[in-house]
Formats: sequence, structure tokens, C-alpha cells
Amino acid sequence: MGKKWRQLKYEDRLKIYAWLQDKTSVATIAKRLGVCRQTIYREIKRGEYVKRNTDYTESTVYDPYVAEEHYQKKLKERGRDLKIGSDLKLLHYIEKKIVDEKRSPAAALHEIKKEGKEFTVTLSTNTIYSYIKKGIFLNITMEDLPEKKKQHKKKKVKVQKRVQAGDSISQRPEHIDFREEFGHWEMDTVVGPQGKSKKVMLVLTERKTRKEIIMELKRHTAAEVVKSLNKLERKWGKMFYKVFKTITVDNGSEFADFEGMEKAARRKGSRVKLYYCHPYSSCERGSNENQNRMIRRHVPKGTDFDTVSGDTVKQIEIWINNYPRRLFNYGTAEERFNEEMAKLEGC
Repeated sequence: MGKKWRQLKYEDRLKIYAWLQDKTSVATIAKRLGVCRQTIYREIKRGEYVKRNTDYTESTVYDPYVAEEHYQKKLKERGRDLKIGSDLKLLHYIEKKIVDEKRSPAAALHEIKKEGKEFTVTLSTNTIYSYIKKGIFLNITMEDLPEKKKQHKKKKVKVQKRVQAGDSISQRPEHIDFREEFGHWEMDTVVGPQGKSKKVMLVLTERKTRKEIIMELKRHTAAEVVKSLNKLERKWGKMFYKVFKTITVDNGSEFADFEGMEKAARRKGSRVKLYYCHPYSSCERGSNENQNRMIRRHVPKGTDFDTVSGDTVKQIEIWINNYPRRLFNYGTAEERFNEEMAKLEGC
């Protein structure tokens, strides 16, 4: 779930310099200092300077003095002329929330109220974004934010054949679109590098409450998906059929066995109704897509899922379900889901 955030001191910079001289990896340095790797990468970049070698060639090296000088300069720049400069405790609080707890600027400000914190100045969400873009926060860049502007590249148009014979999303009852009824889910997989990771994350998102369920698959196959739904059905028992009314999926090969996914494991007949999105229409599973981006904050693209423990997957699920959301007036998916469950159990 990430290392604890903290400010690097000059003594830390001296250690970083010594370890770099010994060819110590960034991952090892981060572990020794108890910070995330991105903190070390930023620190190295901050302290880089071009050195002329004895053979008249040039090389870029890290200098702890240059890094400290840059740090002190930035401290002064964000001082008296900036609103936040008069309350560094607020600045550090926001940095901690965004870097360590992976909050958005809006969520970080909301938690000031929720936790009853008092600071000498107040900031708006737009002001925080502005400070980040200007480099006022020494430990936050736009890359640390949950939503970043993406550069869209032109892609070749592909024609995808449907891999199943199940019902299309166009046949799904219209009232499901409005997210007013509980029990309608979207399902997707989050995968690691092709040819490297065997394990896959199967994710289910309830459309009304945004409740997230993450399950590990040993293989990226249709059989593993069916096996996981069987496990989920056994776990929920009779409540499964009330909580899981429909599931909408894409046309990936792992969802090819619609009969196996729909067929009940604990009773005769079906357990849930499946619907398939139109090819290349991820927007038809908007909740899934948003939740997947939250997962990627913890396991970035390129991460080998075979190295991600089951405990870590569970922690990610808990973090997502307890994340304060503007959609719910900064309530959480877990709270909304529990409210719906209470209604079902009271019937």
C-alpha cells in the first residue's frame, strides 16, 4: 500500500549520495529510508548536475548539496507571498494525504473537516492544483494525482468479433442505466505485463453504491472467472441472488463462457444475468473504468501481479471502498453498500 510519507533531510541526502556511489538500487534506497521509490527518483532529479570528467566528457550525477540548495530555495519561494506559506503544517498535511494516503486534492480538503483539523489558512481545490503545477509542493507532482491529463495517440481501428453468444447491453433493461436500483454490477479484469504475470485481478463494481470486490485469478481464463463466481456464490449464500442481479462485462476472452457464469453452483437454474458491452465501448462500464484507475494507483501498469500478495489485494479493496467520494457528498462506497444491505435484510 505504499511507504509512509515524510520530508527528506540533508542527512538523508548524504546517505542517498553514498548509496548511489555504491551502485545501490533506488528500490533498496527507498526501503532503507522508509519512503516510496518515486520520492527517491524526484530527489535524484532535484540534485542532478552536469559534471565534467577528466577525459573532457560530461556526465550527470547526484549532489546532495545541490539537492539541499534546491529544497531550501523552494521553501523560500513558497513563503510569504503564498497563502499556504504562512501555514506549513497545512502544506505538510496535504502532501501526506496525497502522497501517503493517495487522496485527491478535493478529498484531502474534505478530510480536514472530517478530522476536525484547524489551520490558519483555507485553500480551494483549484488553488492546490495550481500550487502542484507550479512546483510549490516539493513532494507532489501531477503524476501523484489520481486523475492526470492523458495524451491521446491515434490508434489503428480494429474490428473485434464478439467472443460469446450472450445478450448484448442493448437488451439490458433501461432502468439499470439510471443506477437507482441496487444489485447491478460491472465486471472486468486488471492484468499485469503480457507474458510475465500469470495472476490477474477480477474486479466487480456495484453500479449504485460503487462497492468494489477484487478477487485473484490464477490464470487469465474463462474457467478461472467461472470458478471465482462459484466461490462468490458460496460465500454469499442465499443473499447472492438478491445482491447480484445482473453483471455487465466486455468482450474479453475471459468472459466467453456466459453459460458457466450465469449457471448457479448452489441451486438449479441461473444465479445472475450477464450482459455484454459493445466492442471497444469501455464507457458502457464507466464504474469499472474509474475503479480500475484507483487500483492502478497501488499497482501501476508494468507491475508483475505474481509478486502482489493476497493481503495487498485485500488492502486495496478496503482502501477503495472507504475512499471519500464527492459523488456521495464525501461518504464512502462501503457506507452506501451497507445501507442497501440493511434494506435487503429488513425485508
